[in-house]
Amino acid sequence: MTKSEKIIVKFLNQEANHSELEKLEGLLKNEEGIQIFNSYVKTQYLSTLSMKEYDVNKAKETIKTRLKNEKRIKRTNLYKRMGVAASVMLMLGMAFYLLHTTNTVNRTEVQKQPQLIIAGTDKAILTLENGDEVALEKGKKFETGKVSSNGEELVYAEKEQSDVVEKEQSYNYLTIPRGGQFFVQLSDGTEVWLNSETKLKYPVTFKDGLTRKVELLYGEAYFKVSPSKDHKGAAFNVLTKSQEIDVLGTEFNIKAYNNDQIMATTLVEGKIRIKKGEVSETLAPNQQAKISHESDNIDIQEIDVSQEISWVKGLFSFNEKPLEEILTVLSRWYDTEVIFENAKQKKFVFTGILERTKAVEDILNLIEATSEGQLEFEINDKTIYIK
Repeated sequence: MTKSEKIIVKFLNQEANHSELEKLEGLLKNEEGIQIFNSYVKTQYLSTLSMKEYDVNKAKETIKTRLKNEKRIKRTNLYKRMGVAASVMLMLGMAFYLLHTTNTVNRTEVQKQPQLIIAGTDKAILTLENGDEVALEKGKKFETGKVSSNGEELVYAEKEQSDVVEKEQSYNYLTIPRGGQFFVQLSDGTEVWLNSETKLKYPVTFKDGLTRKVELLYGEAYFKVSPSKDHKGAAFNVLTKSQEIDVLGTEFNIKAYNNDQIMATTLVEGKIRIKKGEVSETLAPNQQAKISHESDNIDIQEIDVSQEISWVKGLFSFNEKPLEEILTVLSRWYDTEVIFENAKQKKFVFTGILERTKAVEDILNLIEATSEGQLEFEINDKTIYIK
């Protein structure tokens, strides 16, 4: 790490002194310095899910203000002027420092075999109504009379575009393996993003006047449902093994993996009603409903939905999550196994926002660096060991 880069990290962490701020001010007076600065904050706009680029001019103004006052400005006020949440910026500053510092020290066992574990990609298995299976993946095109794929998404023809009238409703299945993700647009225009280790059952064509029903057999899916007003008032239902969701044009996320004890449904926009047995609850935006497989209770909480749906934006978002939960998420995306040598390690808590395109070694190194010696990761073949 160069001296300039260290000063940038200190600035992001609110640790730069008067002399360092002067040097940073000089750095930002030339194009090369601005490029160095932007390389460090590139991940910032991704983590906020809204910013397109970091405003270097505002950073310059901040530096000038601090130099003029000859004292540190309190962290909260600084980040309000920059339009970024202080907690996110501090976390990212720490992440930048730890990640780049880790890259300069001796590599640990976790980095010996990086080629064996790779980040997930767009891939799926489409099961047609006649039972035939089609492998969908980047670079491979597929097309029939009703559905087409460019290898990265699957699109069904709207009913008026299909000249075949079906007497009986036929179904397709889309299965996403570990290490995969995929997008499908159903025949009613509903958009669905499917995460790793997920399986969805849905009609090839929805029938007029009947409730549009799909089934999330297992896994995680984000739905952007086509409004009922566009389909003669037909409602939209999502079934899982533990609940039924009634929808009238909305966006929401369902996490219902087979090995999870709790199923979580998060509403981003619109309105949905969740039913389990005789119990039903209605969700408002920014609320999450949790259901246990062993109970009929529906627990509703207010949450930050941006963290819950970060995977759709290509991010991992962990906010004080236990290591066991984090590695379960990583194991699905990187298609790897995880072994804890000590049960206490499962409770280690980590906070961070990271891109899903990163190598798993980089993510593990960052977590290890924040553990203050409590954790050590090792990769052997396609298994991650936590010591």
